[in-house]
Amino acid sequence: MNVHNHSSPTTKTLVVLESGERPPARLHGREELAEIGQQIRFDAGILDSFDVAGCLSRHFDLLVVCAAIELADRRWGRPRAWSRNFNLRIPVIDLERWQKPAVAHGLRRALGFLTGDNWQFTFVRAKNGSPIGMRQIPLGFDKTKKFAIAYSDGLDSRAVTSLSGGEDEALCIRVAGTHQRRQKGDSPFERIPFDTRDYRQNESSFRSRSFKFAAITAMAAQLYQVSRIVVPESGQGALGPAILPLHNIYADYRNHPAFFRRMEQFLHALLDWSVKFEQPRLWYTKGQTLRDFRLLPGKTNLDLTQTHSCWQTRRIVNDGYRRQCGLCAACLLRRQSLHAAGIKEDSGTYVVRDLNEASIAAALTTAVADKADRDIMIAYGSAGARHLQHLADLADQPDKTLHTHASQIAIATGETCDETTRRLSVMLSVHAEEWRAFRSDLGGNSFLNSWMDGGRNG
Repeated sequence: MNVHNHSSPTTKTLVVLESGERPPARLHGREELAEIGQQIRFDAGILDSFDVAGCLSRHFDLLVVCAAIELADRRWGRPRAWSRNFNLRIPVIDLERWQKPAVAHGLRRALGFLTGDNWQFTFVRAKNGSPIGMRQIPLGFDKTKKFAIAYSDGLDSRAVTSLSGGEDEALCIRVAGTHQRRQKGDSPFERIPFDTRDYRQNESSFRSRSFKFAAITAMAAQLYQVSRIVVPESGQGALGPAILPLHNIYADYRNHPAFFRRMEQFLHALLDWSVKFEQPRLWYTKGQTLRDFRLLPGKTNLDLTQTHSCWQTRRIVNDGYRRQCGLCAACLLRRQSLHAAGIKEDSGTYVVRDLNEASIAAALTTAVADKADRDIMIAYGSAGARHLQHLADLADQPDKTLHTHASQIAIATGETCDETTRRLSVMLSVHAEEWRAFRSDLGGNSFLNSWMDGGRNG
């Protein structure tokens, strides 16, 4: 099937080329081209380390598909109506498998639900074989692992890995295009190479990120005969973005149980391997997760404070140190959760060190020189603070207000709607208590509290 059959002026078409391949004939000129080895890159040395028994062409195909999806998702900006139409032409080695109806349907269903976009795929037979398998170098992990986990350098990854069984049982997978040093308190992790580059990044929402993490973690789990995949996100991060989407923005299902059920179906069809995504902290706040982690033998505050949560770009927050902005939604939830767990951080952790300042201008002027960057941080901060407040406000609403959300979660988790509503209500109540305590300690003059009372710029 030729890619032009799916093209239209509104369709975003990405044509993936093998290394050195010439573009196919009869293109319209509206297509974006991405070549493996150029815009899509993998670290061959790391790929070689995955030469283990059972590694198949479909695994390398999955890496290429994930890379193509990421590139398309970030290449084209969203319209006001949010949804985009994509057509991706991708060369795959195991063509017959990718053309199976269950695989094609499962892929479109999982991606469409996750991103809110319409995805079409044209798979063509790759001429080159998989680079995996050239050398037999085993991974450093043994076969005693009991679960896999997508392992970032965040609080939840650090805490939930230990709470779920620790590094002896965890197959920790980090998806990153560059080498990342193991920090103090990190569980050992294996880096899966992944890098897309040399193109314009016009879209920041990057909803497909969870597809990449889920798919690659599942691939590694199959290679090690592990069927359990632990999702580390706690309740506010897993459910909050879907329950309280921003105005005119598609609900964020990146860590929602309904998305993981769709991924399980797609991955089973593709890999002939059944994986189960487990969310052991779904009904706990991040603060509760951190408190439970601190009760484990030998764990210290330092195991948590040497982590990273910030969403801001390095250009804004880097001043020679690996700092965090302290004001985006991720940083505010981090600060609230560490406060709930009774853990204090070094004063230099954040660009916005003092949330007690009476005005945001006073908090930012000396920390961020550029006015445009300050405006970005204020926008992130006010939106993040409102989200945490609105999530807390839900705790005071009657159960019927939560019924629609609870029903969707219940279908995905297999629990009754009544029990799901109860557990959701309890989690939101704990969040509300933690948020109120955090705000109370800031004092009445804090610019953050003035935002909650209707102020914007302090």
